[in-house]
This record gives sequence, C-alpha cells and structure tokens, in this order.
Amino acid sequence: MNLLKANNLSHSFDTELFSNVSLQLDTKQSIAIIGLSGSGKSTLLNILATLLSPNEGEVYLFGKDVSSMSAKELEQIKRNKLGLVFQQHYLFKGFSVEENLEISSILSGKDIDLELLKSLGVENTLEQKVTELSGGQQQRISIARVLTKKPKIIFVDEPTGNLDNVTGDEVKKIFFDYVNEEEAGMVLVTHNEEFAQDCDIVYKLENKELVRVK
Repeated sequence: MNLLKANNLSHSFDTELFSNVSLQLDTKQSIAIIGLSGSGKSTLLNILATLLSPNEGEVYLFGKDVSSMSAKELEQIKRNKLGLVFQQHYLFKGFSVEENLEISSILSGKDIDLELLKSLGVENTLEQKVTELSGGQQQRISIARVLTKKPKIIFVDEPTGNLDNVTGDEVKKIFFDYVNEEEAGMVLVTHNEEFAQDCDIVYKLENKELVRVK
C-alpha cells in the first residue's frame, strides 16, 4: 500500500535548496535521506511531514493530495497517522515524563506502552521532570511519545545523534521492528551511514537533486 508520494518538489529560501524531487513510500518500507549539512534534508523532511509547503510540487498522503485536504482533515491525519521524531525533543519541560506521555496517549486514544519504555531504557524515569533527564534520555522519551500513538508514517531526523552506540543500535532496532510489526513506513534523515544503509531505500540530496544510491 502506498503511504506517501512526492511529485516534483522544489523549494528555496534565499537560494534554491532542491528541485524536481520525487519519491514514494510503501507499507513496511524505510527510506533514508543522506547528504551534507545545509543540503536541504530537514527541509525536505518537513515538507513530506506537511509542516512546510513546497514552492512547487505535490505531496500525497494515503493516496490524497495534501493541498486538496481541509485543515480539519489534515490535522486529523497528523494527529492519528503521522509521527515526528526530530532533533529538538519538543517535550513539555515543566511536566514529568509520565505527563508528557499521557498527553500523547489522550490525544491518540492509545495506552502508554510500558514495554516500549522498557526497550528504550527509560521505564524508571516516569516520575522525573523532563529537565532532570539527559539529552539522550529526552530523545528516547520523545521517541516513546511518538510511537505511543501508533502512527502509520514516522518521520525521523537524526534520532541517534545524542545517543551512545549501544543505545543507538537499540533505537534503530525499535524503529525497524515498529515499521514491520505495525505495517508502517519510515522516512529518515541521518548522517549515520550505518543506519541509512539498513533502510530499504537510500537517497542522497546533493547539488539540488535527490539521487537514489540504494
């Protein structure tokens, strides 16, 4: 099943970042986008995740053009079917870990997954304030918060950047297991070559073009 499709995307700020970018994500599939810093990888991810509109081109989610959706329809899809894990954790700093997870649980109607927390190694942090956690712990909590709502597409930007190698490998496994078990899809932006090569498809964003390298 086709989950995401992008046709001829182009975008620029002061200068053109990329043009005529097209890709497709299917069920149980993972896509990695690599490239130098400043090449436009995160901007492309934001467009695919509907956080940003492209200057040109179309994004389709679950077979429907995003530009044809009402604000309410798009918001429902974002809330129930899209999950975003970015470098900035966007956790509520004044709340505990459990409260942060409960917000996601209430919005999605899904229970907090204690086994997921255990697999991420943060099951003992529930009563702690977010500000008491390390950067790596906050990253893992942000991952747990996203996967709690069981999204059909996860958009991931440098998820292992603040993690040690062992934890990073565990997080990679969690993402890939999730994609397979939940029949979801993943679009990943990373500088981690090993993580990228474990994905089904790898693109490189270079010289304003998206080129498939795997």
